[in-house]
Amino acid sequence: MIDVIASEWLKLRSLRSNLYLLAVSLLAVLLSAGVAYLITRGFDGQSPEERLRFPSNGDGLGNGLPVAYFVLGALGALAITSEYSTGMIRTSLAAVPRRQAFLLAKVPGLAAVSLVAGQVLGFAMHFAGQAVLGERAGQLLLDGRTLGTPLAEPGVLIGVIAAGVSMAAVTLIGLGLGAVIRSTPGSLIALIMILFVLPVVARTLPAPLRAQLGSFMIENLPSQIAGVGGGLLSPPAAGALLAAYPVAALTAGAVAIALKGRRVNVLAAGVAVIILAGAVPAVADGSAVPAPSTLAWKACPDKDAPPEMRCAAIQVPVDWTEPSGRKIALPLGMLPATGTERRIGTVFSIPGGPGHSGVKDLKKSAGGFMDLRRRFDVVSFAPRNTFDLGVLSAQCLASGPWIFLPDDRVQHAALAEANRASAQRCRKADPEFFGHLDSASVARDVEAVRVALGEEKLSFIATSYGGVPAVAYARLFPSRIRAMVMDGAVNQLLDRADNDRMSYPTVERQFGRFAAWCGATTSCALHGEDVGAIWRRLVTGADRSPVPVRGEPPEAAYTGFDLKVAAAPSLISPGPEPESPRWVQLAEAVRRAAEGDASGFADYVKQATESLKAPSFVGMNMTHCPDGMGYGSYEEYQEGRRRGGRLSPNFAGNEQWHPLACVGWPTPVTNPRAPLPVEDLPPFLGVGTWVDYAGSADLVLRVPGSSTVRYEGHGHGLYLSGDTCAIAHVNRYLTSLRLPPAGTACRPGR
Repeated sequence: MIDVIASEWLKLRSLRSNLYLLAVSLLAVLLSAGVAYLITRGFDGQSPEERLRFPSNGDGLGNGLPVAYFVLGALGALAITSEYSTGMIRTSLAAVPRRQAFLLAKVPGLAAVSLVAGQVLGFAMHFAGQAVLGERAGQLLLDGRTLGTPLAEPGVLIGVIAAGVSMAAVTLIGLGLGAVIRSTPGSLIALIMILFVLPVVARTLPAPLRAQLGSFMIENLPSQIAGVGGGLLSPPAAGALLAAYPVAALTAGAVAIALKGRRVNVLAAGVAVIILAGAVPAVADGSAVPAPSTLAWKACPDKDAPPEMRCAAIQVPVDWTEPSGRKIALPLGMLPATGTERRIGTVFSIPGGPGHSGVKDLKKSAGGFMDLRRRFDVVSFAPRNTFDLGVLSAQCLASGPWIFLPDDRVQHAALAEANRASAQRCRKADPEFFGHLDSASVARDVEAVRVALGEEKLSFIATSYGGVPAVAYARLFPSRIRAMVMDGAVNQLLDRADNDRMSYPTVERQFGRFAAWCGATTSCALHGEDVGAIWRRLVTGADRSPVPVRGEPPEAAYTGFDLKVAAAPSLISPGPEPESPRWVQLAEAVRRAAEGDASGFADYVKQATESLKAPSFVGMNMTHCPDGMGYGSYEEYQEGRRRGGRLSPNFAGNEQWHPLACVGWPTPVTNPRAPLPVEDLPPFLGVGTWVDYAGSADLVLRVPGSSTVRYEGHGHGLYLSGDTCAIAHVNRYLTSLRLPPAGTACRPGR
């Protein structure tokens, strides 16, 4: 057999046409470079927003690979068909009567040549594409990929090597086809059908059939072997399929060459191909398909739900210390994976508030999750503290007392009594349920959803106050977290002093931006005036003599503290720029209040809350207070008041509004601040804007290896609000677990 192999090797290297074919294969490199050039032309002409939506060139092999396949496949086919066309087959078979041995003796030489050529071509195509793209290659795209992926990216080196191996596989497929068809033109036509026509046909099919069939195309196997790019197969399944294709082709060739009669040969070979291809272990592992779920998903009944969205419900205990006790039903929503690429798992969105519904978030922001859904189901729920869950009166939960700054213990006690009375009005409807609305209970509900989904781990996006149950989940179930995004997250790990030292400078900087905007914008009612001086004079005077609300009773008059609390939401979120409608409204309210009428503040507070002043909602405090967001004592409150005076000349006391709402609260702290088990957690990603970045960054950077993205602009909850830059970084992290480098920033319109 060794002599036969040596003889076939001599034939292979002595044929000048083989050298020509190998030289022609370099066209694949030129094609890859040419396509990369066209990409740069199109990319450079796009706006920053459009560039984020540009398709990735990946490792640069995709466009040149079919050409390389065809040339090397032709090399394999010619190794046998040339003998038939010249009549040399009779001489060869006379020298080697064992026909199958004759065919298989061609394999080692062809495999060696094509394997080397494949590696050279693969790396040449990759480097050519990257060189043409230049610095553009690092542009992050909305789906989490980059315009071009360097070898340093996870899986890219393996993908390029696998592409080279796949070229050797196609060479052997060509050999098998040549042995079956025995005609050079026929073999080349068969290669064209397999390498060019079938992929085009697959791309015209409707989803998900397009993705399912496309996953089995040879050109898509290298990226699936590397675990990157598209396709539904797991790396082991893709590798098995790549090995099975040449085995099936060579088996068909061996069957055909051993039989006489071309029709019999072709029929037998076709049967062999079908049997072997059907036996290929297209055994995409369990991660390639949705995990078994005990949830009864069905179409959502709401008319405003996207048609593909599914809804369900899960029963959880009211009291997790008594899991067999009374149950409540929590609504669930799911945006299922689109089936266009291999499924990674489930992303669970933890809503903010507290009291907001994640099911509503999915309905409202379904479009923003589209790229993520290539690889994930996206699931959320209406947590137990959602206002409209139906267990407690939504009207009661949306009410509460007006908070004030107590000057002494007597006033402090009066505030405690008002808070307690407001809470008791809602609590009496269901004391057991009211006593179990802390974020640790919410976290245990999330774990119940994970179990019901059948997922080993979940990936998370926690928005705003959703960061608090996310932290509780990380403490309770660290091994169940695959990835964690904190998006403008409330940081429960900070004590009151650290929170004040972080939050007051943030609001002062925001006030400075507001004042600068007024100075530059004629639509500001305070344009041309000293905004800071007007504001401080107004607040100081209102603390001495509250500013009345025209046409309303005296108790509706605004103190300086009331003005700060009413102004803060609009100050932090000015609305769409450059119009900044909430800043326009705020400036007008300040002007009117400075003239002796606080109606401007009362009007927009009433529009949002149906109250003349901002009420401290029971529905929020029923979670804030058990989460330890209040003061531990009157002395701690007074220290906080003094600290605010030192840190914030314009908004001192504003940070005390939430903790003062917990004075006198009737339920205990059941989810106190506690450290994270950082050594047991994967790296986190924090994202945030001018007004919420600091808290998210402090939280996630406690976990080793974590990173952040800072948005240089206004806003809150970047992913759900649709900021494409933040979405791109989050999608990249959730999909590949790749974190951005330190100092990464997003900017509006860029």
